Amino acid sequence: MAEHDYETVNVVICGCGPTGAMLSAYLGRLSVRHIVLEKEDGITTDPRGIALDEDGIRLLQGIGVYEHVYKDIGTCMQKFKFIGGTEKTLDTAPFLEMDYGTTEGGTGHVGFICHKQPTLEQHLRNAMTSSEFCQLRSNSTVFEIREDEEYTYCRYRDINGNTHTIKSRFFIGADGKTGFTRKNYLEPLGIYMEQAHQSFYDETWVALNWNIVLPTPTTHPDFPLWDLGFTPQQVYDLFFPSNFRFICNPNRPAVYGRFGLPEDRLCRFEFVVQNGEDGDEMASPAKIKEVVFPYFSHAGSQYGLSQDVRFPEDCIHILRSRPFRFAARNCNEWFHGRVVLCGDSAHVFPPFGGQGIASGFRDAISLSWRLALLTRQQSPSPTYPPNHLEILTAWSRERKQQLTRSLSATIANGNFVTERNPLKIFLRDWSLYILSFLPSYRRDMRLGHRKEGMIRYGFADGMPFIPELGGGVCVPQVYVSAWKGGQEGYEGEVLFSDDVVFGRGKRGLFQVLVYVRDLKELSSAREVVSTIEQTSNGEIPATEVTFIFDATTPTPSSEREDTMPPIYRLATAEEFAASPLCRGRPEPRYYNPYYLGDIVGSGSVKYAILRSDRFVYASCDSQRDLEGMVGGLARYLRGVI
Repeated sequence: MAEHDYETVNVVICGCGPTGAMLSAYLGRLSVRHIVLEKEDGITTDPRGIALDEDGIRLLQGIGVYEHVYKDIGTCMQKFKFIGGTEKTLDTAPFLEMDYGTTEGGTGHVGFICHKQPTLEQHLRNAMTSSEFCQLRSNSTVFEIREDEEYTYCRYRDINGNTHTIKSRFFIGADGKTGFTRKNYLEPLGIYMEQAHQSFYDETWVALNWNIVLPTPTTHPDFPLWDLGFTPQQVYDLFFPSNFRFICNPNRPAVYGRFGLPEDRLCRFEFVVQNGEDGDEMASPAKIKEVVFPYFSHAGSQYGLSQDVRFPEDCIHILRSRPFRFAARNCNEWFHGRVVLCGDSAHVFPPFGGQGIASGFRDAISLSWRLALLTRQQSPSPTYPPNHLEILTAWSRERKQQLTRSLSATIANGNFVTERNPLKIFLRDWSLYILSFLPSYRRDMRLGHRKEGMIRYGFADGMPFIPELGGGVCVPQVYVSAWKGGQEGYEGEVLFSDDVVFGRGKRGLFQVLVYVRDLKELSSAREVVSTIEQTSNGEIPATEVTFIFDATTPTPSSEREDTMPPIYRLATAEEFAASPLCRGRPEPRYYNPYYLGDIVGSGSVKYAILRSDRFVYASCDSQRDLEGMVGGLARYLRGVI
């Protein structure tokens, strides 16, 4: 094919599920031109994933979707309850309870939301297609990939069967665990899924999605609870309680919970398929009635009735009933040349920790700024930007560290749910009971060990951070309020610190945060950072520097410089609770406004260089060290080792 027959773009993304759409949205914000090829006509209507952790919420916030999170995407999941025994009931007292309605984790967000995936994907697509740098092409099926040292070439068919070829600097496979990129192109090259954890888990479960319609005295006049004064909503809450249940029944482990908005009345129920059972048969209506419906039948005695009370079956509408293989698997390599795997294409999780979509989001943001770096020149160069193999190797090594951490938490939850050995169950329950008398351990368990804090990467050659200067740690997010100083001061709305540091319109791949503990140092700090643009050869714009003052109340100052970027003070949990940002979500509990300062370090002024993926490159407290940091970063960005 002649050169002029190729369509040329910087990046091609194959697949527009959550990971592909998130990557596209961040590439658009970084002004990277790209094309997204999606084989389906539209967004799936099947709510597959239903849980998203605080990192995932934070990354949605980063592409401007936060206002929709609690409005129409999902609801805080609040508590995870682990219940034991062999009785088919959801009311058993939990032997372990974790509260994910707090802000303990350091992102400023709750621990988890339960979401509607189709709605989530719609907002992701709205965010990506709002950018002039993105082209989404649906009904486009990739059937061939090849690459050379400088470019990738993919061929795809459109809805009419016409064939097209795109030449790109990088090709990203975000097309899932059975997608074309890995199965057809990379597996013959030796890249394949393998066991991801020593505690190997691989079983078939049936996943059910239900939409519940409220029974009423008119539609179900013989339902016995009407005579006791119960309302339709109270009946629903009785039989389909809020908070997630991990049903640690040794006879048949299961999981139950609501998802989506409260008014959607959507429920998920999953149960294990035992050895010798057929997954498709177990997903049939007859087996669902046998295995699952007993959980939604209550003993009449708890209401003073002589007969059991069963929730009306005709009010349970099945949206999905399918067997799935729950496994923990990870690719041995995440890229080959210029073809990169992302999300479920590179790794799959069992659903015990709600990490599937969130891990794909983390892949996307950490890959996005690297692709922006690697594609910003008009043509590939051996020295500028740095060798793409080194950068992608560092990316995959970092991501695999976080993946290991996420998998460990997921496997631990899974072991609780699926344990069937009576002795181990006995030891588990008694050890948790004994440890519950230790206040610190009881608190950590209740909060899901989230106080362990933000992940810190272990350093290896080529990784873009300086470990001896505090680099490699995920930077916490806090609440802030704008303040320009002066005797009268100026108070702005409450904001997330990410939106201040990495807000739309900022063009730097790296941002400088100046954390000021003593206002007397503000003028000199501004003078210090005024030179960074020259020191970095334009890589770090001085006008994009963010100043945050370590105080939760406005402090009068004789200084007022309206021409300079504003300084932001820390905002309190009470201020956030009263702001529009708290609508639809719990008020922040266990929020620490000083967590950001704890991470960037001590000193009257702290200078931190932050990567676009919310990780610290390095931090220091002197002009000399800052100049060294900025110079080293400039050399990295220009490929000078």
